[in-house]
Amino acid sequence: MACVLAAPALFAVESTEPPGNPAALGSLESYLRRAQAANPQLNAFEQRYEAAMQRIPQASALPDPMFQVTSFVESVQTRTGPQENIIMLSQKIPWFGKLSSREAAASAEAEALWYAYQNQQLMLARTVSLRFYEYGYTEEAIRLTRENKELLEELEPIVEEKVRAGGEINALLRLKVEIGRIDDRLQSLSQKRVVQSAKLAELLAIPETELLSWPDWEAPEAVSPEGLSLVQSIRAHNPELKMLERKIASAEARREIARLESYPDITFGLNYIQVGDPSVNPMTPDAGKDPWGVTVAVNIPIWFEKYSAARAEALASQRANENEYSNRFNALRAELSASLALLEDANRRLELYGEELLDLAEQAVENSRTSYESGRTGILEVIDSERSLLDLQLLYWRAASDAWQQRITLQTLANQPILGTFNATTEYE
Repeated sequence: MACVLAAPALFAVESTEPPGNPAALGSLESYLRRAQAANPQLNAFEQRYEAAMQRIPQASALPDPMFQVTSFVESVQTRTGPQENIIMLSQKIPWFGKLSSREAAASAEAEALWYAYQNQQLMLARTVSLRFYEYGYTEEAIRLTRENKELLEELEPIVEEKVRAGGEINALLRLKVEIGRIDDRLQSLSQKRVVQSAKLAELLAIPETELLSWPDWEAPEAVSPEGLSLVQSIRAHNPELKMLERKIASAEARREIARLESYPDITFGLNYIQVGDPSVNPMTPDAGKDPWGVTVAVNIPIWFEKYSAARAEALASQRANENEYSNRFNALRAELSASLALLEDANRRLELYGEELLDLAEQAVENSRTSYESGRTGILEVIDSERSLLDLQLLYWRAASDAWQQRITLQTLANQPILGTFNATTEYE
């Protein structure tokens, strides 16, 4: 069985070089392209597949022929003359089906590593995508928190003026405490950005220590994939399951190899004897002529316990892979169900915060600021309304990030194009 590595078809326009400037990374597509081209772990998986491909011709090749020369220290005198050298050439031929079974096993193992490579592509794309949207959420959190801090700082002159006019200083203290708390959150978010940027840079094989630019993204439209079709797609296209299927096929081929080991191999040979000058009986018919002959030999497989153990080992390996396949399919199906539920929840939160609560919170902020400036309410109401608005804005973008992440999780489980741009590989040929 022949196996060919199909060239990765990651995007409509194939790129062999990663982007040279990390700061130019913006879209998810550019992140995925960079990871695909530069990630060393992915390259290691590809090289493992290439190594397995080279084992196929080794497994299907005949053993090396044997060439033997025997030179007599003391020649053996025969009727036709003294024998000086014996030249032998032999070739061992494995029993029918042994070589083809070994080739089938090696091919199945190479195919399994091909699907392992494809799965690594998907897992890399999934990890990059999830971190991309976490990084994007941090961007929104920093932006909104900074805006909230600036709005509170705009209140400081108003509060100070009220204090100078005889108002309570406690309002100014409360405001400064809230600004300090927001500033602390902002500093923590800035450090979080450093961590997330470093982890993304690792996946993208970027040696620079500078921060990655903020990603380009926006809140998604609500999408609700159909669960049954995704389950069917997982069974048909998930590379982990495909890999285990090929491992099962390899184990079946090894069972056949173990069965055939109890059959003998055949060795064909050609013998040629060099005869010296027939000085003793020069008149003997055929004197001095070099005789030759053919040989046929078979090995005798008598160690039946060894062959029985090999068959039992191959059967146990096949059953282990079959059970692993069933277990992995169940795990993938459970992960799919969990991701669908999380996506539905993220869609619900997007709708709730985006269409209802955010508008109400923004109105509450405006009303509380106006009321405070006119003296009808205290600073605590303003702080509470600002805090509520910030929390709801963060919850909205948290839901947006979660929705994108669950959509990508579903697409990688089913080996579907990620957001319509990224395909793990072309079909195995």
